[in-house]
Amino acid sequence: MKKKLLAALPLALAAAGAHAQSSVTLYGIVDLGIDYANNVVNGANGNLVPGSGGHLFQMQSGVPAGSRWGLRGSEDLGGGLSAIFRLEDGFNAATGGGGAGFSRNAYVGFKSEQYGQLTFGKQWDATVDLIEPYSLNGNYGGWYFAHPNDMDNMDNGFSVNNAVKYISPVFAGFQFEGHYSFGGQAGQFSNNASYSAAAAYTLGSFSAGVGYLRVNDPITAVAGYGSGGSFVNVVYGNALANARYQGILSAGASYALGSLKMMFNYTNVDFSSGNGSHDLHFQNYEVSGTYAITPAFTVGAGYTFTDGLDHATDASPKYHQFNLIGQYALSKRTSVYAMGSYQHAAGSAENAQITGFNPSSTQNQVISRVGITHVF
Repeated sequence: MKKKLLAALPLALAAAGAHAQSSVTLYGIVDLGIDYANNVVNGANGNLVPGSGGHLFQMQSGVPAGSRWGLRGSEDLGGGLSAIFRLEDGFNAATGGGGAGFSRNAYVGFKSEQYGQLTFGKQWDATVDLIEPYSLNGNYGGWYFAHPNDMDNMDNGFSVNNAVKYISPVFAGFQFEGHYSFGGQAGQFSNNASYSAAAAYTLGSFSAGVGYLRVNDPITAVAGYGSGGSFVNVVYGNALANARYQGILSAGASYALGSLKMMFNYTNVDFSSGNGSHDLHFQNYEVSGTYAITPAFTVGAGYTFTDGLDHATDASPKYHQFNLIGQYALSKRTSVYAMGSYQHAAGSAENAQITGFNPSSTQNQVISRVGITHVF
């Protein structure tokens, strides 16, 4: 018996060593709050219902931070190389409903300390990783603070399927990312395909980046803000439905000075039909900042101006949006917050529409929210 135990000991030690070099982590966020909106019109079959709507009170999940749970893991393969994976699903904390499988991320790949990271599957594009951090919604506030109906995916409104993605190591403050997503249609290589590239540079308290994302056939390629059912996108819904591609050029910068962080970003968005009949173009300019009044209490504020042009009609929709949030950390894992947004539609835009809500019946819309976020 002793000989058997001694013989098995090296195998047990080897197994323990292999286990120590691998890890799997369960993680998640639960965010839930109560919203008020002063004016929201009902929708049916993707169209506004005339004379409907009014004040709205609702419980909503996952606004400043999307409610989610996930698994991530790595295995040390030696020589600074690891195998990695991530599976992440969003869920509705108000109803307990889940997403469509791992609706946010589902990928596997390799990570090298020297050469970077290469992954395969459903992932965020490069601009989400490197340019979104220069927006207020990328730090506090989430999708209600996004540019109108998150037209530029600066609030990671969608991830990309069937993607190959590369993330470089950081070289002297510089980092690069890129992805290509396969459309998967026989004889139609470009249909439903997407690609992105972005680069960022950080030097002390200063950081800046630039990126580009293109999505072919966006109404079917990604889960964007298309009109349908009870939701109506009056900002760019018709252009999205007719777009051969959605092209997004983005840039941003930030500077931290003690407890104050200032941010700026610019995006140039094209919904192109390919024949000019439904082309719609937008430019978004955002300036924002956050300030830690105490280590536990942070406030954030921002302003976005959106300038649009419909090439078919020469109409010029414009939107002004002001955002404000205060967040207090009760612990390292639990925070409470209050936030609000005001949007004014101008130019040829007839309806205000803050991201996450149906349009107002007027050119103004106001929303407010109180909530709690718990991280595990």
